Amino acid sequence: MSAILATDQLTRHFSGVQAAQAVSLSVAAGSIHGLIGPNGSGKTTVFNCLTGIYPLTSGSISFQGGRIDGKPPHLIARRGIARTFQNLRLFKGMTSLENVLVGAHLHQKTGTISILSAIIELGGRDSGGIAEARELLDFCGLKGKEDDLSGSLSYGLQKRLEIARALAVKPKLLLLDEPAAGMNPSEAGELNSLIRAIRDKEITILLIEHNVKLVMGLCDRVTVMESGRVIADDDPVAVVRNARVIEAYLGTASGGHS
Repeated sequence: MSAILATDQLTRHFSGVQAAQAVSLSVAAGSIHGLIGPNGSGKTTVFNCLTGIYPLTSGSISFQGGRIDGKPPHLIARRGIARTFQNLRLFKGMTSLENVLVGAHLHQKTGTISILSAIIELGGRDSGGIAEARELLDFCGLKGKEDDLSGSLSYGLQKRLEIARALAVKPKLLLLDEPAAGMNPSEAGELNSLIRAIRDKEITILLIEHNVKLVMGLCDRVTVMESGRVIADDDPVAVVRNARVIEAYLGTASGGHS
């Protein structure tokens, strides 16, 4: 499969600290690709670089054959990259439906439109958009929760809502930052099924995750980072047998968090 996303020597420093150092990553179109490693290894820094939150110190990022490094987040989103966050960033005082609608609407605009004006513009007039938002909520397991305030949902359902909002951007590549964090085994199993269903919609997935069992059973390829650098990049079977990976990460990681 051809690469939908590729980084070449991606490097990001913070006051001399090398948060990500010469990271070269290739994500095949149509795949589920895992990015793992100890806390502080640079995984989220890479995500923030891919989505334009952090500018690169050096290196490059290509998406669908075109350079995206140096572009602002809203333009990268328009190109077809969406993400979730390790720490939920839902609008807690808004309903599930409104969260998804605003996520889609902000993508269509410059990124500076206010939440209030988005709701006013959407209110009752964009029936097609509302129908699509309801379908996304249903797809993500939130049927019947459309009118519930997002802050009233369980943590697991809030995670699903954030995924639904990201899907409203209609991405070609979805970045998931620790989607199984805080989930029990049953919820993690349901998440596994949801991620596979998203991939079946021809959306490529790159995920950061500490649940090693989930990653190894779900991903087509796994990249491992330590201290800002890539130390392994292979299929899951080879990664779990890699002596350096075992020493750096798998020796302390279990089926949950490390």
